Amino acid sequence: MDSVSSNKSFARIAGVGAYLPERVVSNSDLEQSLTTTDEWIVSHTGIRQRHVVAEGQNCSDLGVEAARRALTDAEVAPEELGLVICTTCTGDYANFPGTACLIQGQLGALAAGAVDMNAACTGFPYALALGRGYCVNQQKPVLIVASEVLSRLLDWSDRSTCVLFGDGAGAVVLLPSTEPGLMDEVLGADGTNGGVLFRADGTSFETGEKRERHFLEMNGKAVFPFAVRVMERVIDELLERNHLAFDDVQHVIPHQANRRIIEAVARHMGVPLERFFLNIDCVANTSSASVPIALDDLYHSGRIHQGDLVLTVGFGAGLTFGGNLMVWRK
Repeated sequence: MDSVSSNKSFARIAGVGAYLPERVVSNSDLEQSLTTTDEWIVSHTGIRQRHVVAEGQNCSDLGVEAARRALTDAEVAPEELGLVICTTCTGDYANFPGTACLIQGQLGALAAGAVDMNAACTGFPYALALGRGYCVNQQKPVLIVASEVLSRLLDWSDRSTCVLFGDGAGAVVLLPSTEPGLMDEVLGADGTNGGVLFRADGTSFETGEKRERHFLEMNGKAVFPFAVRVMERVIDELLERNHLAFDDVQHVIPHQANRRIIEAVARHMGVPLERFFLNIDCVANTSSASVPIALDDLYHSGRIHQGDLVLTVGFGAGLTFGGNLMVWRK
C-alpha cells in the first residue's frame, strides 16, 4: 500500500473487483413461465440475461468475493482498512446486524469500522462521496462494497418486474492521494415520491395489511421520466461545476436500469450513446451494484486509461439520485 502522509488531501480508487453468481437466467428461460418473449424484453429493456444467486448464497457472500478481488487489485490487506461501507437494499438480515459487519468479519478487517447504507440503486455514488470524506480526513483506506440479491425480493410471476433485475456485487478500495482522483459528487433525493418504488416491509406495516411475502413493487411509468430528468441534471451539474464540457469526459457509467432510459438521456442531451458504458444486456439491473460492476467490466476490458475523466450517475428508490466525477488514477 502507498505510504500515508499528511499532504495526501485527495482520495483515489486504487482497487476494483466484482462478482456475479454462476447461475445465469436467460430471457428464453423466462419464456417458459411468463407470458413474454426474448424479443419483447430486449426491445423494452436491453436485457438478455441476468445472474441469480444459488440456494444458500447470500448478499454478504457476493460482497466478500468482490471485496477480496478489489483488495487484491489495490494490494491492500484487510487489516489496513479504516472503514468498510456496504451499500445494499437486500442485506442478509432485515435490519441488523448490518451486512457490512458480516463482510468485515469474513474478511478479517477487524480494525475497521463497518456500516450499511441504503440509497437503493444510487447507493454506490452516495458511498463514494462518504468514503472519500473518511479516506481524506482519517488518512486510511476505505472499502466500499455494493452487493445485491434482488432475485429474493421478486415475484417471479410478475413480468413487469422480474425480467428487470439480477444479482451481483462490485467493490472498490479508496486510498489517500496527493493528486485529485475522486473530484466531486452530486447527491439528491425526492422523498415525496417514495411510493413509486418500494418493498412493503418494516415497522410501518406491522399494524397494517399483513402479506405472506413482501415483493418489490414499482410504478415504472412514474420512474422512467424521473430517471431521465435527474440523470441529465446530475451530469449537467457535475460538468458545469467543474468547468467541463461533455466531450472532456471519456466514460459515463450510468446505473444499468433500462437501456431505453439511457438512450433517452443521450437523446435529450444531444450526445452520443456510445459515451455511456452499457453492460445491462448480460447483468440486468443489479441495483447499487450496477455501477461498480460496470466499472470493473470497463477496467478489466482495458478501455479505461490513466488520466481519463469518468462520470458515474444513477437513480433509485427513495427516490434518490446522484453521481460522481473522478480522474482515473488506478
